[in-house]
Amino acid sequence: MKVWDATSGQELLTLKGHTGEVESVAFSPDGQSLASAGRDRTVRLWDATSGREKFTLKGHTGQVESVAFSPDGKRLASASQDRTVKVWDAATGQETLTLKGGNSTVVFSPDGKRLAAASGDGMTVRVWDALTGQETLTLKGHSDPPMTVAFSPDGKRLASAGWEGTVKVWDATTGQEMLTLKVHSDAVWCVAFSPDGKRLASAAGEYGKPGEVKVWDALTGQDTHLERTQQPGHNCGL
Repeated sequence: MKVWDATSGQELLTLKGHTGEVESVAFSPDGQSLASAGRDRTVRLWDATSGREKFTLKGHTGQVESVAFSPDGKRLASASQDRTVKVWDAATGQETLTLKGGNSTVVFSPDGKRLAAASGDGMTVRVWDALTGQETLTLKGHSDPPMTVAFSPDGKRLASAGWEGTVKVWDATTGQEMLTLKVHSDAVWCVAFSPDGKRLASAAGEYGKPGEVKVWDALTGQDTHLERTQQPGHNCGL
């Protein structure tokens, strides 16, 4: 795993510790820590300046697919192929919650009060209270497993997408389906709202084939932009 200067492109750090491929990385909101998740079933927390490994978080029994910091940086969530989401204290490395039902992308809501995760082995997206672990919503409607989720900046909407090439937008409070965008012929690996919440981007592709990124009006679902890539496949990096 490498860290680069985003302005100059200079390589700053090489972080070694995982014994398998790294599936996900996330900076803490203050930029002082970096979390990584890997196929070795661990989550690792690093000092983002020195590269020192602070914690190795063990507890998952399957490869870890996703990590995300809470907006205040005090908690870290991870989702694993063992079909659980775990929440950790970012200061101590202590596990504080284990939630059943998510195994792909995991995200905190902008206010840090909720967690959402795609259930890559099922057809649902689940939302929990991030402090108590109580499941508050189970969103059903995908015909193939969803792989990615994203909250809008105001936390009022939740987007999800997956294998069937469909992007859905939900009311994050009631769970009502607001939009269904049947737009990609390949699996959608990533969705992201613009900072003002007015646009939604989706990245799709199949391994060995060129991918594509589409941008939508997040309220109407109107297609506003299409970008085709020359690189095969897509991972989540919008």
